Amino acid sequence: MRSVSRSIRFLVIVGAVLSLGVASHAGTPGRPVREVPASGVAFPPSILSSAKIQHVIWVMQENRSFDNLFQGYPGADTVPSGKDSSGNTIALTPITLATPWDIDHSSTAFFQACNGTAQGRSCKMDGFNLEQSGADRKTYPYPQYGYVPHSESQLYFEIAKQYVLGDRMFTSHIDASYISHQYMIAGQANRAVDFPSGMWGCTKRQNVIPTLSDRRAYGHKIPVCQNYQTLGDELDAAGISWRVYAATRTQYISWAGYRSIRHIRFGPDWKADVIPSSARFLTDVKNGNLASMTWVTPTCANSDHASCQSAHGPDWVASVINAVGESPFWDTTVIFVMWDEWGGWYDHVKPPYEDFDGLGLRVPLLVVSPYAKRNYVSHVQYEHGSLLRFAEDEFGLARLAASDTRANSPAPDCLDFNQKPRAFVPFKTKLGAADFVRTEPQEAAESPDTE
Repeated sequence: MRSVSRSIRFLVIVGAVLSLGVASHAGTPGRPVREVPASGVAFPPSILSSAKIQHVIWVMQENRSFDNLFQGYPGADTVPSGKDSSGNTIALTPITLATPWDIDHSSTAFFQACNGTAQGRSCKMDGFNLEQSGADRKTYPYPQYGYVPHSESQLYFEIAKQYVLGDRMFTSHIDASYISHQYMIAGQANRAVDFPSGMWGCTKRQNVIPTLSDRRAYGHKIPVCQNYQTLGDELDAAGISWRVYAATRTQYISWAGYRSIRHIRFGPDWKADVIPSSARFLTDVKNGNLASMTWVTPTCANSDHASCQSAHGPDWVASVINAVGESPFWDTTVIFVMWDEWGGWYDHVKPPYEDFDGLGLRVPLLVVSPYAKRNYVSHVQYEHGSLLRFAEDEFGLARLAASDTRANSPAPDCLDFNQKPRAFVPFKTKLGAADFVRTEPQEAAESPDTE
């Protein structure tokens, strides 16, 4: 029945589009950006949509640039050194995932790292040394110019060798995690930039957040609690299941983007579809429970985020992949793993200028599926909107914003639906599903401020 309903949606949408004389096309880098209203615009699914994919999983890790995490990966575009703002060549040095310090990755840091003209329109990529950092400068004179030791990134390399690694994945925004997690669910953030004044999401208090103008100047402040349309709303309307697994929904900093969407935060989806445990994803899949669209965000310890003092991220990601690969869902699934922004780490590739909020600095993308090409590096330009576009194409949904309208889908270059689904070979990890389920902190009860 699912494939029949999907086919009906496809024919209805294509018929409507043909009547208007509009043709479907894949995203093309460099074409003019078309702004679209947040309420959604009807676009036909990509001609590469396939009924073979019934489950899309988006795993969002934290704060790593491509040069930092995949340094030296064969066939990928990486460099062993970079320039600083004085023109000096700085060799990238190995720095553990488990640092106790962080690097600034706000919009201010983006402008510094870019060191370009007209607020980042033409990046020189030589100002990373200007970003603030909590590192001991005697030990790390250039903390921003580092890469993850290969002994710690080995699992990520192994995943890439079995599947697809994208080395032209940019964020759809120029700043930090809060905005990234809005683009992850909605393809936009209503021009918000940087961080809320208080809790990350809807509360009784009227927290606010700054905005960006068309010229990337800081503008007026808007409420953190917004009400724009998200992919979850489109999925609900189409009768398609979705779920977010977030390590916490209630802490001051929460990687559950739906917390900032009023009708979801205070509606039935909040308790039904926003799960306050990332580890529960592992047990749900094991028990035969997987939504059609799933977002998974980790705990701090499993996130790769600098200052979290942990190197468990690769084991966590491999365990998520293993859970799906060893389940009956494998043959109908695509798993996307991306890092939500650069985290202040050096990267040499200039981000293309698309609009007031993008593109941001380059981050890694892994595409895992029985239909993924083997040991393949994709050099096609992607962004947050690319993953939304893929899901929209597969489920026959409308575009949400400018980012998913302009973006290239990973389908044409990363996946081959003509091949038979590949058998899954589990990745060997030091920590497995049982360890993550046992050690995940329990979420505290909702505070009065969030009721």
